[in-house]
Amino acid sequence: MCGIAGEIRFDGLGADVAAVARITEAMHRRGPDGHGVHAAGPVALGHRRLKIIDLSERGAQPMVDPELGLAAVFNGCIYNFRELRAELEGHGYRFFSDSDTETLIKAYHRWGTGCVEHFLGMFAFAVHERDSGTVVLGRDRLGIKPLYLAERPGRLRFASSLPALLAGGEVDTSIDPVALHHYMTFHSVVPAPRTILTGVRKLPPATVRTIRADGTTTVHEYWSPRHERRPADAGMSAVDWRDAVLESLRVAVRRRMVADVPVGVLLSGGLDSSLIVGLLAQEGQTGLKTFSVGFHAAGGEAGDEFRYSDVVAAEFGTDHQRILVDPARMLPAVDHTIAAMAEPMVSHDCVAFHLLSEEIAKSVTVVQSGQGADEVLAGYNWYPPLAGVPRERAVTEYARVFTDRPHADLASILEPEWLLDHDPSREFVAAHFAREGAAETLDAALRLDSTVMLVDDPVKRVDNMTMAWGLEARVPFLDHEFVELAAACPPELKLAHGGKGVLKEAARGVVPDAVIDRPKGYFPVPAIRHLEGPFLERVRDAVTDPVAKARGLVRADWLERMLADPNTARTNLGSNALWQVALLEMWLQERGL
Repeated sequence: MCGIAGEIRFDGLGADVAAVARITEAMHRRGPDGHGVHAAGPVALGHRRLKIIDLSERGAQPMVDPELGLAAVFNGCIYNFRELRAELEGHGYRFFSDSDTETLIKAYHRWGTGCVEHFLGMFAFAVHERDSGTVVLGRDRLGIKPLYLAERPGRLRFASSLPALLAGGEVDTSIDPVALHHYMTFHSVVPAPRTILTGVRKLPPATVRTIRADGTTTVHEYWSPRHERRPADAGMSAVDWRDAVLESLRVAVRRRMVADVPVGVLLSGGLDSSLIVGLLAQEGQTGLKTFSVGFHAAGGEAGDEFRYSDVVAAEFGTDHQRILVDPARMLPAVDHTIAAMAEPMVSHDCVAFHLLSEEIAKSVTVVQSGQGADEVLAGYNWYPPLAGVPRERAVTEYARVFTDRPHADLASILEPEWLLDHDPSREFVAAHFAREGAAETLDAALRLDSTVMLVDDPVKRVDNMTMAWGLEARVPFLDHEFVELAAACPPELKLAHGGKGVLKEAARGVVPDAVIDRPKGYFPVPAIRHLEGPFLERVRDAVTDPVAKARGLVRADWLERMLADPNTARTNLGSNALWQVALLEMWLQERGL
């Protein structure tokens, strides 16, 4: 729900309001319904608005509360804002709007940085204290809403999008070699706080950063799910877990109906989105709008799963829209999708979500999506091999089943100047696995995937592609209370029935068995998975462009082999290796880098 921006100065100068205005304007697609900039000496805040809660101008941002001496910009939705508002009114607070932004301001005044622990929702925000000059930045527990940072001596800027920060100017746009290593190892994921650019960082999920007027900073991680068995759950049977999972998800779906505009569902035809539709139907929702996207087959691979989404739409009588993408739209959509990426994301699903979001935005402003269930409930095929692996082999086995390629293989792909004498991606995994709160290898892998990989791939993908069309996506499987429950669930119940076993059991009687028992599907975009014709030429143009040659990321001999045989070389999880490199280059060139 919007884009936020700002600048904080520590050098005695006033904030550069013009730069903040440029940064804010660069996010107009995230917030097409309104905009504003507020400046107070060394601090300036910017906002682009997507109207979802309190459609009046009373909900406009930046929001200033002169009585409390606070100003704020906020992106996201606090689903329990009405309950918090009632609690705060009991403490004597008076409200001038019906927005969750004002609830955030009052909550901050009441509880300080601890306000985030009261919020149920997705959010990134900045609060400026007029009297002290302190600015507080916060991000939700699962990193559903982004927040990028660009720091230079005497100044910090922030925005909901990395390219928006570039519009402000004076950013170090050199490639971060460690981030490049992550990109080539983790399916384009660059874990926070890094990004592919040296001069831009991102606030990690579940983090509050307090920036004082003199530039000193305090960073606090306020939440981390414990992937271990809880003593209070010791007596729970498989049936008890099934019922608990269903009820927790039901609450999560209900929470995400909070809006002053209609809410639809991205219906892929898989279990996760189908279950959301079923639970909404049980909540009494009628005339629910659902949307599915499909593509023409290519390379012998089908491009749609309409047969499953049709079953769900018919079962619940939804107002369903099938969107079969005309092949003529595909090539232009690749460049439009790359333009919408806050960071380079290699998944071909991005194009699907971009095209789907374009159509959905013509009908609704908010949709629920099934993202996150696989990472939270062990739905992927790399999880079973990790069950029972001794901790001394945990990092090695995780790298074997998940990462794109071994560290040593990068020497045959990257030019020597980009090679590192150590393996930072493996070191990152080892450090994450060593944190307390996940004793078993599978638990550690699920924690890493749900708090890092999920944040900077599927969740970011959906946020970027939906917000490119002024559409807000909500993800009930990432309700933090649901995630905590899933983290505590015994691994054998999650791994049962080929993965997500406890969710499949919970879905019985809610959605048709044909959807529960179907083979696991993906969001196919065959024309990109199998590069040929104009798509291959687009890739060739990008990687052979003089700008790419001057940048010198990849070896000429490797590139020559890939262009001669573009569809054979794939990563461990099946991604096209040439597309991975080309996507990064196209993203950089799109930004004039």
